[in-house]
Amino acid sequence: MSLLARARPELLALKGYSSARMEASGGRVLLNANESPWASAADHDGSLNRYPDPQPAALRERLAALYGVPADALLVGRGSDEAIDLLTRAFCRAGVDSVVVSPPTFGMYAVCADVQGAAVIRVPLRAEAGFALDVDAVLAAVRDDTKLVYVCTPNNPTGGLVPPADVRRLSTALAGRALVVVDEAYAEFADAPSFAAEAARADGNLAVLRTLSKAHALAGARIGVLIADPAIIGLCRRIMAPYPLPQPCVLAAERALAPDALAATRLRVASLVRERERLRAALPAVPGVREVHPSQANFLTVRLDDAAAAYRALMQRGIVLRDVSHYPGLADCLRISIGTPAENDAVLAALAATREAA
Repeated sequence: MSLLARARPELLALKGYSSARMEASGGRVLLNANESPWASAADHDGSLNRYPDPQPAALRERLAALYGVPADALLVGRGSDEAIDLLTRAFCRAGVDSVVVSPPTFGMYAVCADVQGAAVIRVPLRAEAGFALDVDAVLAAVRDDTKLVYVCTPNNPTGGLVPPADVRRLSTALAGRALVVVDEAYAEFADAPSFAAEAARADGNLAVLRTLSKAHALAGARIGVLIADPAIIGLCRRIMAPYPLPQPCVLAAERALAPDALAATRLRVASLVRERERLRAALPAVPGVREVHPSQANFLTVRLDDAAAAYRALMQRGIVLRDVSHYPGLADCLRISIGTPAENDAVLAALAATREAA
């Protein structure tokens, strides 16, 4: 059974808003969208007086080539957050349906469910096994009303990978029942294959989230990608905002996906991975550091004797880390995004100095 049959039935019949750009493209004299005929004085390239293409063809083709999927299996939105929100609204009826998350993990899965009024079923990662996904427990927790099951790999904030065999086991067991949403936001930093090609298949029950925020250095542009069965992509397009992608962000993304930019990105990713491993090897020798969790992402989560004191001390030195101690199983933990070699050295020196001053 196609997973589209598990979407909200009232949305399957929804026509959706038809924007001026969707109804007509091309032409020289554009008088169909109630735009200003003049460019703004703040507009450097003379295009911002016009509404952007809702799903720019050139950008979609470049993203499709990057991820190895057909363009019709791909939706571009405002970061992965918009894709999570769209899937939640498309599949979950308020007060009726549920999603499954495995904390500690990315918080927006539960937030979007809460906003939609969907129940959140929490199946904790196995802390005693390095925060591994508990596949048996996830499958046991799935109910008849469960529509979405989230798998973050590498996981944020712990950094661990979910073995591909575990993802496929979930997908097989939940075929026709729930959409398995694989969040690959940090995939470029990991030694693991992507599920993008499998997610693009018609009538499948895998979806993949990708982003240009991390490896491609476009966090400020907010370009995220949903890869799924083209029928699911079509449904999400019908319920998303008419013009979700600002033109400057589209142009920045197209430049970032040019061959020379992609080559530079690969070099920077390799450099960051080397720095991650250097920091991972150095941190255990720093007094006060109790544990460094293995990571395949662009960060390390570190357990300290006194995480709160270390956080405050580094903040006083102008170094901002992420306090993740509120996540289950991560008491006394800080998350360190991998920076430049000089920034990483500054973190090591500041942690050592903090301990010496204690």
